[in-house]
Amino acid sequence: MKKLIFILLISFTSISFSETGTNEKLSWFIPDGFRADPELFNIFKWAQEGKLPNIKKMMDMGSYGYSIPVFPSHTPANFAALVTGMYPEINGIADGPMRIEGKSLQNPSVGGFSSSARKVPAIWGDLGKDKSVVLLSMPGSTPPELKQNAITIRGRWGGWGADFHSVMFEKINTKQRIKLAKNSKLFMQGMELTQFIDYDKNIIDDKEFKNIKINFYGTEVKARIKKNNKVKKQIEFSLDNFSTSYLVNESGWSNWIPTEVYWNERKIKTNIKFNLVLLKNNDDFRFRILIDNINDLIVYPIGISEEIVNNIGPMVDFPDNFPPQLVYYKEDKNTFLKESDLSINWHSAAVDMISKKYKPDIFLHDIYTPNQMLTSRWWMGYIDPKSKRYNDVTNNERKKLWNDVMKMYKGIDEIVGKTLQNIDKNTLFVFSSDHGAIPLDRSVLLNNLFAQKGWISYIINENTGEAEIDWDKSKVVFLKMSNIYINANGLGPVYKRESNPEYYKLRNEVIEALKSLKDNDGNLPLDEVVVWEEVASKLHLPPDRTGDLVVANKAGYGWAEDLTKDLEVFITPLESGYKQAVFAEKIPGLWAPFIIMGNGIKKNYAIKKPISHIDQLPTIFKAMNRAIPDKTQGIIINEIFE
Repeated sequence: MKKLIFILLISFTSISFSETGTNEKLSWFIPDGFRADPELFNIFKWAQEGKLPNIKKMMDMGSYGYSIPVFPSHTPANFAALVTGMYPEINGIADGPMRIEGKSLQNPSVGGFSSSARKVPAIWGDLGKDKSVVLLSMPGSTPPELKQNAITIRGRWGGWGADFHSVMFEKINTKQRIKLAKNSKLFMQGMELTQFIDYDKNIIDDKEFKNIKINFYGTEVKARIKKNNKVKKQIEFSLDNFSTSYLVNESGWSNWIPTEVYWNERKIKTNIKFNLVLLKNNDDFRFRILIDNINDLIVYPIGISEEIVNNIGPMVDFPDNFPPQLVYYKEDKNTFLKESDLSINWHSAAVDMISKKYKPDIFLHDIYTPNQMLTSRWWMGYIDPKSKRYNDVTNNERKKLWNDVMKMYKGIDEIVGKTLQNIDKNTLFVFSSDHGAIPLDRSVLLNNLFAQKGWISYIINENTGEAEIDWDKSKVVFLKMSNIYINANGLGPVYKRESNPEYYKLRNEVIEALKSLKDNDGNLPLDEVVVWEEVASKLHLPPDRTGDLVVANKAGYGWAEDLTKDLEVFITPLESGYKQAVFAEKIPGLWAPFIIMGNGIKKNYAIKKPISHIDQLPTIFKAMNRAIPDKTQGIIINEIFE
């Protein structure tokens, strides 16, 4: 064993970069929401202490520092900034859901996770002209833009392909359904991520079991629970009327089960796992069906999904979803942690398999798991001293929470290690992230404020708790992540930007309402409000894809779309972490790492001050001796070059 370890070390450390060599290849790993700051999440200190050994190797072999996200400091805008070297005003990605004039506000007109939303090419558009490319889980990579010598694997939420989502199933509970309201749906308007169901009342002669029947993407799944069993908390699942069954205990999981589901009437091969989250009094159930995130119709070219699954198993891209569903019961935390482990293990294996089998010249890779953990309910609010919830747990409890977070960070470090094992001396390796995460203390329900003012006309669905807005009769509405739309004559049926005296009068009233808004402690949640005419000059946002007002919140506060019956404006949300609509340059907790190693890059060099996300692309292009694309707004970080 000692000899084997010695040989591996010699092989690993044989990578030798020089001042004069060329970086012909690029490997860029961008884990989403991977906070790095000099205060609390000091990953460079952790690396020096031996907690993140592979990041330490990158530091020793390259240059490192902090990078500041662009406003509004969330995923689609910052991935676009990273892969274009431009602010949203040029690349066009100001948000995830974007609305434009002449379209209804009820649904987004442009999806910021789609490649078609970008107004300029991404880095792979340039480098892919003469090099082979693999894009793994990259926001903004689908629909695939590269057809020749390129592989695209499940770009997140790009509105392309058979993109299946894992689903929670819970016994009908009207109170809980109303509590979720639109947060039960993907991006608050898509498919139901939590579905409330009841026992199958058509089976009335079964004296031994209570039966459940559900439709999961067109496939019938049956489950049953033994009656009068007060000891064993377990559910039996089946896909073939119990000829074959899978018995799952509370907090337990089945193995992966091959099956078929349907998408646009097409039969898709996939795999699923059953997880029994909780079973109360042998009656109230909550279980989860985890679905393989890779299939023939979410990759390009068709066929590689089977190859990948055969090599490394079904894909768990990330835990939970957006909005988060694993935040409502204490048992959800265990499910989240299991899915987190599954996702990190899969991505680690994927790096190894993709590097060895496809040997891409350009490999860009994202994993969403850090964001999901740090913006979930269970961690950020109790480990960051700046949170109002910090003292709600004991020191021992906080230590356990930190252990969870550090395990995830070490998992990301292991993926870095897999990359280090697979690159050669002609590869430029970059490690960064789109944003960090900070504590969320109060959600600010701006639409409740506007409803109090009489600016929104709506009704509440008594069965679901969802608000249904009458757009024709409504004058002001807030829509994620930071936009307020205004029209004194009504926001429907389509949105039109006005410029008459009535409009300016109402807009000024809205601005005044925002500036005077205070919570019960007398604190102001608003940091800045910017009119649409100034969003380009002040915020680097595209006016044609923003609201009449763009609002930034102070740290600890987060804007929310919810309209509720009680019209409360300030609430304490279940989630305890977030990142949206905050000026990142003011808040180190939103910063991300930037580490770069390769030929011509200084070794063990700490960059003197934080850079901007838009600076990474031109720096990468210089390191690869490539011409910097037109319109690039970032600057080259010259201090890192030999």
